[in-house]
This record gives sequence, structure tokens and C-alpha cells, in this order.
Amino acid sequence: MRILYTLFLLLTMTTVLHASDGDSTTTKKDRKLSIIPLPAIASNPTNGWMFGLAPGASWYMGDPETTHISSGLGTIIYTTKKQWIITAKTNMFLANDSWNLLGDWRYFITSQPTYGLGTGPQSAKPTNPGSITYDPSLFSSPIPDEQMMDFHYLRIHETVLKRYQSTRFYFGLGYHLDMHAQIEDRLLDLDSIPPVITSHYAYSRSKDFSPEKYTTSGISLNTLYDSRDNAINPYHGRYAFVNLRVNPAFLGSDQSSSLLWMEYRDYFNLSQKRPRHMIAVWTYGWFVTSGNVPYLDLPAVGWDQFGRSGRAYTQGRFRGEDLVYGEIEYRVPLQRNKETFGAVVFVNTTTASYRDGDISLFEYLDFGFGTGLRVMINKKSRANLNLDIAWGEGGASGFYFGINEAF
Repeated sequence: MRILYTLFLLLTMTTVLHASDGDSTTTKKDRKLSIIPLPAIASNPTNGWMFGLAPGASWYMGDPETTHISSGLGTIIYTTKKQWIITAKTNMFLANDSWNLLGDWRYFITSQPTYGLGTGPQSAKPTNPGSITYDPSLFSSPIPDEQMMDFHYLRIHETVLKRYQSTRFYFGLGYHLDMHAQIEDRLLDLDSIPPVITSHYAYSRSKDFSPEKYTTSGISLNTLYDSRDNAINPYHGRYAFVNLRVNPAFLGSDQSSSLLWMEYRDYFNLSQKRPRHMIAVWTYGWFVTSGNVPYLDLPAVGWDQFGRSGRAYTQGRFRGEDLVYGEIEYRVPLQRNKETFGAVVFVNTTTASYRDGDISLFEYLDFGFGTGLRVMINKKSRANLNLDIAWGEGGASGFYFGINEAF
């Protein structure tokens, strides 16, 4: 009830802000909603082949001269791994950019592998070669590869940010709910000799979490700087975001904890005449700053708001108490005078820690790289269709089809 009450207050505040901050002089044409009913046909390491709908939308909530374009992405997808993926993600700017509202709602009936905590080879992870101990006298047999898990997942994240005067700085509050239920470790076998103890089970027992379900619920303090000319497909500007999330037990968390997210993006033009010819840079750091966080809520690659990090790898492939991610992408138009077709080449890297296993941040770096085609389907919003293929270490690879730039 405390979780639902907090959520109700946040949604009420968001609705009031939306309704009260409108610009009566804005024309219907300015506010015109553009919806792209994109079919979802793709393949990646997490989901296999995916089929469904992934509509994208863009609109203005004020005068386009003074208001950034708002955007939303949704999915209703079924996969060949018998998963359901339902999401709604929004980035809204109210009239004159006076408020910025960020939403991330998800419901998954899914399965994903985990590879233990920390980056680096599996042989370097103490949870893998038989040294898992949740009981002083009980050791696990080795698990040399992925550890598949089934679970249901509900995420409700809403952040409300107020612009500071006429600057590009925003400050605000957020509410964040993550609930995992019906968790099943497929490889877990406590009755075998020796038993097979998964990384998730060992971590959950050692940190006093239920291995079958858990909840993290909290509020956040947020600071945002956004000077990008377009949030969907920027040609120039910078983006910096800091989110300090506190998850107290009285809001419904199984244990009290806190998490820090720090993110930065930048865009460097290589041609004054063709601003689409550029180098884009993205990096973020995600850290457990106090308390204990459930295993599936620990910082992990691919769990950013739009799930774009770590192309080539399965979502959650790298996980730890601390995680740093970096990516650089070269973007180029493919036509002399038109903007319809473009291409990208990218490389990314991830590092994650495992504090109890003596794997420190930056001790190991895992890389991915790839290339992609872009088709601009809306010149006003600069919305692109994306077709990417990526490769990573250990034979990892993925094929991605979506809308808007990765960052």
C-alpha cells in the first residue's frame, strides 16, 4: 500500500503539471502528434527473435522555437524464447522547456542468463570455479558458462524535473519501483553431490534476500543539464544526468540501500555543412553507495532507460556493485545532398566490480563493436529507423532493429 500510495501521488503531480503548464497560444499544428507504428522484428542474445509492435511517437508540448520535441517509445513483443516484453518509455518537455518528465514503465515475463558478478573471464570469478559458499561447509560445483534464470519483472520509474530559470539545468525528484517475482534458477540444484549453487542464489543468501522474489522501492534526487538541439537525434549539444536513489525499507524495499547514476553524452561535428557527420560519445557510471541491493537490481549493462547500452551482449551480461560503461559512435550521411540514408560504426566497453570476489572496477574491460544503417523517416523530428549488427567477446553477437539513435 505504501508503494501504491507513493505512486499515486507522483502520477497526480505529473498530471497536474502537464495540465497547468500548457501554452494557450500554441497551435494544434505545433502540437501535432506523429506516431510510427513500427513492427518489431529483430534478434538479440537476450530474447532470440522478437515479433510484435514497437511504436514510436514524437510531439511538441509548446512552441517549437522554445520547446524541445517530446518522444515516447513502446513495445508489445513476444519472443521465440517464450517471453513477453511490454514497455512504455517517455521523455517529455512541457511548454518553453519549463519541465522535463522522464518515464520508464516495464512488465516482463522473461528469461535471462547471468554470468556472475564483475567483468573479465569466468575463470577469474570466484563464484564460478567451485568457491561459492553460502554455508561455511558447502561448496558449489563449477558453472563454466551462463546461468539461465526465469522471472517476472515490474518497473515503474517516473522523474519530474523543473528547469532553473533560463538555463539548461533541471532539478527534480523521482519515484522508482522494481519488483522481481517467480524467480527460478534453472541450474540451481542443492540436492546433487556436490550441489550446484548459482551466483544469484549464493548472493541472495549471503545478503539475506529471498532467492524467489524481492522489491526495491525508493525516491531520487536528480540534476540534469541538457543543451542538445534534439533529444531524439542530436546534432550538437551536451547531456549530463545525475540520479541519487534512496531505497528505504519504509517505502517497501526489502532492505534499505542507495544507488548513484552518473551519465554524460557529447556530440562533435566533423562538418559544418553536414551536421549529421559527427562523432558521438556516451558514458555512464552506476554504483551501489550504501546497503545491499538485490541481485537483479544491481548495476548491469543494458538496463539504462532505453536499453541501448552493451550492443553485442545479452541484457545484464555484465553486472556488479559498481559498473562503468563507455561508447563512441561515428555517424555519417550516405547521400551527397540528402539526409535519408546514413551509417554508423561503434565500439563500446564495460567494466564491473565484484567487491566480495576481489574484482575491482577497471580490472577487466569487455569490448563490443558493430556497424549499422540509418533511414530517416521523419525529417522534422529526425527520427531514424536503425538496423545494427554487433559482435563482442566470447562469440557474443546481436542484430538490432529499432527507432531513434542509440544515444
